[in-house]
Formats: sequence, structure tokens, C-alpha cells
Amino acid sequence: MSSDHEPEYLVEDVPSTNASKGSPGRRICHGSLLKLQRLWILFIRCVGRHYIAEFLATFVLMVFGTGSIAQVVLSSGSHGEWLSINLGWGFGIMFGCYVAMGVSGAHMNPAVTLAMSIMGRLPWKRLPGYWIAQYLGAFVSSAVVFGIYYDALVHYEGGSRTITTAGIWATYPQQHVHNITGFFDQVFGTFLLVLGIVAICDARNTEPKFGIKPLMIGLLMVAIGATYGYNCGYAINPARDFSPRLFTFCAGWGVKVFTHHDYWCWIPIVATKIGAILGGFTYIILIELHHVPPTQF
Repeated sequence: MSSDHEPEYLVEDVPSTNASKGSPGRRICHGSLLKLQRLWILFIRCVGRHYIAEFLATFVLMVFGTGSIAQVVLSSGSHGEWLSINLGWGFGIMFGCYVAMGVSGAHMNPAVTLAMSIMGRLPWKRLPGYWIAQYLGAFVSSAVVFGIYYDALVHYEGGSRTITTAGIWATYPQQHVHNITGFFDQVFGTFLLVLGIVAICDARNTEPKFGIKPLMIGLLMVAIGATYGYNCGYAINPARDFSPRLFTFCAGWGVKVFTHHDYWCWIPIVATKIGAILGGFTYIILIELHHVPPTQF
């Protein structure tokens, strides 16, 4: 995690330009820009740079991931397949990490944030702000993907709203999968995710260079999707599932997005948090507590 120290720069440090020596109109414009800069810096400091970073990182993750599903579904498979969806989510989490890892840690996932707080790697006071930023980033990204693919959506389903297209945004299990199986599917998928993240970020293990970590986490996401995505669509992230589900409810799909498959909607919210906690503590108990100095290998 990055420190709480704020960047030491002031608006007054911005190099002067010739605008102050130009016409009155240019001086007014220059003064307005300085005021906007002051307001923006004040906004960042009031809201918190960590939360804004989480919002943007989650947005980036979701526009790539959801967009990859939209392209495959709405093209009826002519412009992608299951592998391209896995790659979309993998690249999405990778670029999200590059956006925010040095600021907020780039959790992009309320289950990850909860696990990090319980493990003592994130102050509890930040957890509510992280969650709000993550859910909001996922909701805004859902609206953006909906707008970009609106024409294709109308062409594909003729104005109706089906679970098939709702599945572009939220996850729905296969019809033959029981909710109990789906629950453990989500626990295990998130377990793998957090276990891998904690291992990748362990400075006393084979930690990759900081700039390579996002790539490794992205590959981890691809691996989970390629092996455990069939049953339920590997949500493994409450924000990735609930916010898009709420958006589809607001966008015309109706209450069926919550009631479908015996109220499946609560499982990606609860099971993922359990899996994240188990993944983090499994690594700590079995690996991290037993590190020894290099001379004792």
C-alpha cells in the first residue's frame, strides 16, 4: 500500500506563462484555470486519492471485462469466444492495477479489500470508502458499456430484455448447476484469486518486480477463468456482479435479474468474501509465517 503522505506541490508552483502578460481575456482564462486546479486538488484531498484510484481502476477492469462479453454475445460468437472473454478480464485487471496499484493497491474488489483489512494490510477506516468506490466504478462502467453497445443490443434481441443479454453484465449459473455448488464455486474461485495475489505480492517469496505484478495478476485472472469459469461465470468479485446486476435492473431487465435461478444474486456477494478471507489466511498460515532467512535454505 502507498503511504498517506500527500504530494507536496502547490498551484503557485506552476510555471508562469505569457498569459499574464497578454490580453485581459487571456489573463482571465489563466486565472480561471488556476482556480479550477485549486478546486480539483481540494476535491482530491477531500474525497481521498485512494478512493478515486479505486473507482478508476474498477472502472477500467469492468469496461474491458464487460465489453469482452458484450462483443462475444452480441456478435453471436463471430467476434470472439470464451478465451477472448478470459483475456478481456485478464487485461482489464492488469490495466486496472497499472492505474492504481501505486496509490490504493488496486483492489478493485470488495472481497479483496475485506481480506486485506482482516489481515491488517489495509486500515479498517478505509474499507467503506474502498467499497463505495468499487461499487460505483462498476456501476458507471456498466452504463458506459450499455451505451456503446446499445444499437447492437437492440439488433440482437429486438427490444426485449432476456437473461441471456443480462448475462453480459452480471453472472448467472448454468441451469444444471445447483446454488450450493455455485456457492462453493465462488468460494474456491476467490480463494485462488486472493491466494495468488498475496503470493505475488510477498516480498519474501519469489516476488516479481513491481511493474510486473499487474501482468502476473492479470494472468492469474485468465487462469481462473480458463479453468473455473464454466459453472457460474467466475464473478469472484462482489462489485463486478452486484453493480452490473443493479444496472440491468434499472435499464429495463426488471426484477428477474435478482430472482433468477432461485435468487442466485446473493451468492457472488457472500461466497466471494468467504473465499477471499480463506485464500489470504491460507497463504499466511502455510507459507508466510514460515519464511526463513536466505542463509537457512
